Amino acid sequence: MASEIPGVCDLFIGNRGHRVIGLVRKAGCRLFWLHNPASYLKKPRNLWRLAWFRPTLVTAGAYHAKTIPQWLPCGGCEVIPYGILDHFRAALPRDPPPPRAIFTSNPLRGLDWLLDLWVARIAPAVPEAELHIYAGAAVYGMTKVPRMDEVLSRADAVAAYRVRRFTPVGREALAVALSGARVMLYRGDPGETFCLALAEAQAMGVPAVVQPLGAAGERVIDGITGRVAEDDDAFAAAAVEALRDDALWRQWHFAALAHQRGWSWDTIAGRFEALMR
Repeated sequence: MASEIPGVCDLFIGNRGHRVIGLVRKAGCRLFWLHNPASYLKKPRNLWRLAWFRPTLVTAGAYHAKTIPQWLPCGGCEVIPYGILDHFRAALPRDPPPPRAIFTSNPLRGLDWLLDLWVARIAPAVPEAELHIYAGAAVYGMTKVPRMDEVLSRADAVAAYRVRRFTPVGREALAVALSGARVMLYRGDPGETFCLALAEAQAMGVPAVVQPLGAAGERVIDGITGRVAEDDDAFAAAAVEALRDDALWRQWHFAALAHQRGWSWDTIAGRFEALMR
């Protein structure tokens, strides 16, 4: 494989791992595409390659960019968000669906917290509401993750509160599930640098209620396409409002369709190519 790597190129994009930063000896534009919080770059094995090759660091958003230590040796930082698949970018305006909340992210990112809030505050206030969970280890190419299984088992244990768990589905089927959802409920997580699950829901016109943790607050336009709730009380209140109020739902739904479609991956590729100029 090493013999197939050219010694010179116009644009080189190293992805996540430090070993790839200098694979091409001479690049007209050298990028290092980050996906996780950038604190890991402080390790010596990363530092010397960054100092030697000085790549431009590419992050997925403002929160992500702030995780880069200011003293880190590099060639600067560019913010390029993730693209959204066309399955999620072509939704049509629709009437308010039944009071069905949805969760489509990693269950280790706040699902246990959401279940507590659902059982104690949200379900009692909207007795007909359901919480649909599309999550599991298969999404990440794994067969079994004990901690994840524990959280999902807890979801099964509170089925009496109209919590329904589904096995992970493909992108087309997920788009169908989102089209029938009333609101995406997701707390956010400090380790999350973009949150594609929220981006897909918002592109589909699904209002979302989140907290300002990690990049979650960047995916929702507060008061326009959903709510960025500062605390648990505000989160529960906004969730109940979204599940009950058709007029508010329409307002957030149409705004999400108008402003939250995101960019296609072709457009994102163009953003990378533009860095060569």
